[in-house]
Parts: sequence; structure tokens; C-alpha cells
Amino acid sequence: MNRDRWRKIRAEIEQDIMDGVLPPGSKLPTEPELVTAYQAGRHSVRRAITELGKEGLLSVEQGRGTFVQPRPVLEYNIGARTRLRSNFASQGIDVSSENLGSEHLPARRSIAADLQIDLGAEVVASSRMTLADGVPISFGTLYHNADRFSEFPARRAALGSVSAVYKSYGIDDYLRGATQMNARPARANEAQRLRQHPDMPVIVIRAVDTLLDGTPIACSRVIWSAARVKFNIPHRED
Repeated sequence: MNRDRWRKIRAEIEQDIMDGVLPPGSKLPTEPELVTAYQAGRHSVRRAITELGKEGLLSVEQGRGTFVQPRPVLEYNIGARTRLRSNFASQGIDVSSENLGSEHLPARRSIAADLQIDLGAEVVASSRMTLADGVPISFGTLYHNADRFSEFPARRAALGSVSAVYKSYGIDDYLRGATQMNARPARANEAQRLRQHPDMPVIVIRAVDTLLDGTPIACSRVIWSAARVKFNIPHRED
């Protein structure tokens, strides 16, 4: 197990960076100090630093030391009109997405409940990966009732945004009706897709979008990188 000690060191340093314990521009302890702090060999410490450097988290400057690279965590505001691109546009982030495929499926229990349709009714499942400045930040699936949105994937490819697709269906505005989130350890395939360390957690978001009268039009299941995005939920008086 000692040969994998570097992985634990790497994960702990990365967590300290993401939590702000090691802020951008700060200097890491020296190699002997890290060896003592982690009770590990020099090889393990060097391997951890090297891997973090490859990811752009650390910068090794000869004669000066190792420093935390500026790498702001993106902020995502969850509100009644949550929109992905508008969330990141003000931060100067280039948001793009990759189509991971679509299919027609029978609605399982949780999807049927969110969309208020019969169990087993046909839904359209559209899966995508979202990237910020070319770095994966989330991937997941958007579900629609096939009776109304059978052509959603094709229109999404042609029109470029969810809002534009809804307008093509005569829906000019929609709201976030419900959002649930929980953090958990990343599964191996999730860490690989997000290109993050397997010891870093993910945030799972289950959401429902509705018409202005509360009628559900879509629900989603999305896996977010907890290392790259933090969520803000604006407070409103009842």
C-alpha cells in the first residue's frame, strides 16, 4: 500500500487547495517538511507534487519553491430561473457541451414522479457533458415526456440551447421547480469522465423544470465536480 501513498498525499493537497487552506499564490512547505507532515518518503511527495503540477494546480519554480496556481472555483447560482450559460458568462467562462447521446426509454419510478407521468411511459433521455474553458465540470441526463418533446435531441443539436428549443415548442419562459443535491464519493467512471482524482467527491443534482403554472416539463440527473464548482442558493423572504 505504501507505493500508493502518493495518491493520498495528492488528494489531501488538492482538497486543501479547493477548500482555500492553500490559497492561490501561496507557497507549499518544503519537500522535507512535506515528508515529515505526511510521514511519507520523498518519492511519494515528489510524485504527488508532479501530478498536481500536470493538472495545473501547482507551479514548481526552480530556486523559489512550489506555489499554488490561480484556479478559481466556478460559482453556480441556483434560483427560479437557473440558466447554465448566464451563470458563467459574467465570470468570463467559455461554456461548451458535448453530446453524449440520446434515447427513448420507459420512465422509471423517480423520473415518472418528477414529470408527473405514468410509470413506464416513454421519455426522451438526452445526455451531455458540460465544459468550462475546455475542462469538464459536469455530465448528466435531461428527461422529457416523449409525447410532447419527441424531437428534443434533434432540435437541441440544431438550435444550440435548451431555451431556444423550448421556444420552438412555444414555451417562452420556464422555472426551476425543485432542486435536490447531495455529495458522495466519485465512482471510477465518473472521476474518469470529469478528469478528476478518484478520491475527490462529486455533487449529484436532481432537478425539475416547470412551466410558470408549475407543470413539469423536464427533470435532470447531473453529476458535478465538487472540486471545480460551488453552488449558491439565494435567500428569499417567504
